[in-house]
Amino acid sequence: MRAQTFSAIVFVLMIGGCAQLQSTQPGTPVADVIKQFGKPTTVCRNQDGTERLVWSQQPFGRAAWGTDTTKDNTVGFFTQVLTDAHFDLLNTGTWSDARVLCEFGPPASIDGIAKGNEKVWSYRYMQSSAWYSLMYVYMGPNGNLANRHSPGPDPMYLRRD
Repeated sequence: MRAQTFSAIVFVLMIGGCAQLQSTQPGTPVADVIKQFGKPTTVCRNQDGTERLVWSQQPFGRAAWGTDTTKDNTVGFFTQVLTDAHFDLLNTGTWSDARVLCEFGPPASIDGIAKGNEKVWSYRYMQSSAWYSLMYVYMGPNGNLANRHSPGPDPMYLRRD
C-alpha cells in the first residue's frame, strides 16, 4: 500500500468517530468551531465584512466543508464543496483564482500545461459519490481566471498491473 493511500485512510479513520463539521449547527460561534475542529484551511473576507471559511482535506482527502459567517461572528450551514453539483457553480459568472480558492479551498495540486500555457488546479473528490476522481479547473493562459473544468480519474487509484 502506498504511503499516501495509507495516510488518507488513517486520517479518515481518525475523524470517523469524532464530531463532524457538517453537523455543526448554524449560529454556532466561529471561535467554538475553531476550538473543536482547528483553524480553517482558507479564510476569505466577503464584501459585506463576513468571512468565507473552508476546512479542506486536500491534498489527499476528498472532502472540504465551507460556510459563510454572519455579522455576529457565527457560522451558517456547512456545505461539502467538493461535489459535482458544487463544481457546477463554475459554469456561472466569472471565477478568478481568488474566488475559486475561497469557494473550494486549496487544490490538491497545481500543474502547468504547455499547450495553451494554462495552470490547472486539481481537486480530489468522489465523482457521483462513487469514483475516486480529480476535478480539473483550468485557469487560463494567465493562470488567474477559470475558463473550464472537467473531471477525470484520480491517478493515485489507477491499477498498475
